[in-house]
Amino acid sequence: MRVVMRSISFSMLVGEKGKYFAMIFGLSFSSLLMALSAALFVGMMTRTVSTIRNAGIADIWVMDPKALFVDDVKNIQDTELYRVRSVAGVKWAVPMSYAMLKARLSNGAFQNSLVLGLDDATLAGGPPSMVQGSLADLRQTDAVIVDAEGAQRRFGITAAENGKPRPLRVGDSMELNDHRAIVVGLAKVERSLLSQPVIYTTYSRALGFSPAERNTLSYVLVKTAPGVDLSAVCRRIREQTGLGAYTRAELIRRTLVYYFRNTAIPLSTGLAALLGLIVGTAVSGQAFYSFTQDNLRYFGVLKAMGASNFTLLLMIVMQAAVVGLIGYGIGIGASALCEYLMRNTLVSLETTWQILAGSAAAVLLICAGSAAISVRKVLDLEPAIVFRS
Repeated sequence: MRVVMRSISFSMLVGEKGKYFAMIFGLSFSSLLMALSAALFVGMMTRTVSTIRNAGIADIWVMDPKALFVDDVKNIQDTELYRVRSVAGVKWAVPMSYAMLKARLSNGAFQNSLVLGLDDATLAGGPPSMVQGSLADLRQTDAVIVDAEGAQRRFGITAAENGKPRPLRVGDSMELNDHRAIVVGLAKVERSLLSQPVIYTTYSRALGFSPAERNTLSYVLVKTAPGVDLSAVCRRIREQTGLGAYTRAELIRRTLVYYFRNTAIPLSTGLAALLGLIVGTAVSGQAFYSFTQDNLRYFGVLKAMGASNFTLLLMIVMQAAVVGLIGYGIGIGASALCEYLMRNTLVSLETTWQILAGSAAAVLLICAGSAAISVRKVLDLEPAIVFRS
């Protein structure tokens, strides 16, 4: 009996092809818009902490206590490095400089770039992986390493041999604040929010590239001794030096909170997700309600034949579940396709399991609301409607 009722329910659903496809379209578009906007939000917020993620070796970041987030750089005195090294629990501590500089290419074009200066002795905090060359090549004269994405897009130069643009290559030169720099390697790094090219060099060379300042130390990267409590070391650094000290996770959270509270990223992506929910509810809900209205006489026949309200309820739930599952699958599939097609563009999309679960919950909410509105008509239906002309 249940198999027969499910078959009848499905036949009723696909019999109204116009409304059937309208419901699927509404749910697909809703799933696509919600998933894409959420993936865009996650991708953009992930880029805000790219500097921290690229320098994954550091357990603790030490900086000016008034710095609000990782890119809010307020340089401190170089002597603070030795005070941090003297704190109990610190295995080693190295300096890092952070500066936004204009790079002048061989064709005369300028490009804003993020220049990071690494400790001359250890090169700690360097790029996570190299595409060409090695990190040790930074010890060569005037050497810099450029991120591969920036070399391909932002640092495209005009080749002397044919006059056509080409990516920046190992061996090419540029100028940073009127200082010559030679590209000795290409690195793979996570892009920043504004997708500026990232340039790595040694700490002492970075100070030469940057305009002269009284304070030159941007961060102190700290590696703690095995088994020590990171929070306790951070507390000791703050107490003994008066500087801001944060674990990697704390600095990531601090940066994300800043961008969440002080930028339009959550509002813009949230409005897009809300629009998807509204469109899905309006289109699919109206189509499903209209579908139920048009099929009241068939539900009346089933009721006259002895079908219980519970059986009719299961039929409506099954119909809502079918269109919901198909619509969700199409929408998430389209979202995954968009993410794949835009993987090499400046748009950052990052789908997580939370996004998939949230989109599924929203589609379930739409289907449940549509079914709840429609089921009242069916449950209050009088079987005698079958005999009315």
